[in-house]
Amino acid sequence: MPNANSAALASRAIGAMFFTVFGTAWIGLWNQRAFAGPVANLAVIVALGLAILWRAWLQYNQNKSAHEAEAESPARKQASRIFNIVNVTQWVAILVVGNVLANIGLGIWVLPSAMLIIGLHFFPLAKAFNNPNLNYTGAAMVVLAVGYPLIAPQGAADPVGCLLEGLILWASAVHALLPRQAA
Repeated sequence: MPNANSAALASRAIGAMFFTVFGTAWIGLWNQRAFAGPVANLAVIVALGLAILWRAWLQYNQNKSAHEAEAESPARKQASRIFNIVNVTQWVAILVVGNVLANIGLGIWVLPSAMLIIGLHFFPLAKAFNNPNLNYTGAAMVVLAVGYPLIAPQGAADPVGCLLEGLILWASAVHALLPRQAA
């Protein structure tokens, strides 16, 4: 019987790796849009992302056998199916909405719309993985997507949205790696 605590630690580490990679991409996009992408800034962003990614990899590696043992359980297979369906749906929605907005002259709203869709995709994943913390990540992203265009100096075009999206993901990654998340 796999150790459920170790399997949960490994699962959260996998989530942290996803959060870190996408968070680093969003913060890199902010760097590009806000500062025309100085290499020094990008190096710091990548170094911080790699540090979180490394910590997540260590946690996963320490608990890998329990995760692999649990992978064949019906609950884990169902969660994986839901994950795949939700992610395909998310990417299709981002592509369709992004193309429609761009083609009707509202391209400035592509990033906030993508942020909203990404935030929404966390809600079914929270249920599928029995991880209520994903609800907080999703809620933060939804609030950001709706709110920053209203208060940022450049509205929907302001690069601060990309920075905050990335920071939400990085914070979620770090939170997932905290010891109290094991239970």
